[in-house]
Amino acid sequence: MKKIFKFDSNGLTTVIAMAQIIKLLKISSKARFAFVASLILIVFACNKDREQDREENLVITSPAPLTDFGYGTFRGYTGGLYPNGSNIRPINHNSAGIAIAKSIKPLNISGSTDESNGKIVWMSVGMSNTTQETSAFIPIAQAYSGKNQKLLLVDGAEGGQDIVKINLESAPYWQTVNNRLTAAGVTALQVQIIWYKEAEIAPRDTAFATYPNSLKDKFALSMQMLKSKFPNLKLVYLSSRTYAGWATGTLNPEPYAWYSGWAVKRLIEDQINGVSSLNYTGAQPQSAWLSWGPYFWTEGTKPRDDGVTWGLSDYQTDGVHPSNSGRLKIANMLFEFFSTDPTSTPWFLKQ
Repeated sequence: MKKIFKFDSNGLTTVIAMAQIIKLLKISSKARFAFVASLILIVFACNKDREQDREENLVITSPAPLTDFGYGTFRGYTGGLYPNGSNIRPINHNSAGIAIAKSIKPLNISGSTDESNGKIVWMSVGMSNTTQETSAFIPIAQAYSGKNQKLLLVDGAEGGQDIVKINLESAPYWQTVNNRLTAAGVTALQVQIIWYKEAEIAPRDTAFATYPNSLKDKFALSMQMLKSKFPNLKLVYLSSRTYAGWATGTLNPEPYAWYSGWAVKRLIEDQINGVSSLNYTGAQPQSAWLSWGPYFWTEGTKPRDDGVTWGLSDYQTDGVHPSNSGRLKIANMLFEFFSTDPTSTPWFLKQ
């Protein structure tokens, strides 16, 4: 009998053994079938529980996409884009974002609602990769017949302007941003949505224990500055870096590209957890509502769960800046996100 009831990894032995046993019992074939079917369901449910236990105990030992962690941990930290290893926004945070999105209306140059002549301004903020990717995204969005005609897309990113440079109130970067808004016929008071993608030039701290938090603190300062410079800013969508394993220099190689995802994740989690410096409600908000935009990182040509890969041909010769194919890949991911996410469809799509 011990051999009959021996369990293997998927429970199949048990099912077969029990089926053999009930053949010896004088019960109807209908009852026999029902018994075996019930047993199969029970065994599969047990296997599913064991599989989840294995996933919860999974220890990831090398960089992997945050979106692919499942229940795994890296040095004690859960992955996922949001708290508790999830890639889905918490219900309350998502609901708040949808409500804010629905409140967005066209504004005139003075920042007042103007349904007839106003604009809803979306702007990118960041460094060279960001401006190159924005330049590929805007034509795709502009050509889309379902885009909100009141939505104006502005490339506010500039090459060489890393997080350290733009975090200065008087940085020349901000004058460049104002000049671009002026050239587009709008003002800072009309900016309500920002796509933010930043990095640090030639960082030196390679420690996972310290660098992501250091970068997160810089991002937090930047979120406060954005709210100060653009008083009507309501939504900020953040993306971290693409894979940088092809980098040939020290501009921003791995592991910093991967670390930037952790920095964004922790920044957004801070707001979700109620950190006051990132408050987006009340009479004196310190920040806009924050969310992940598209997440780009995966380990080069190794496909992540949704199939995204980064090959050498997606980069320029420095292995950091995107080639035309890399820009188009990012642009399409941006378009897919903004045209489908429940916090962006109210203002991105034609109503």
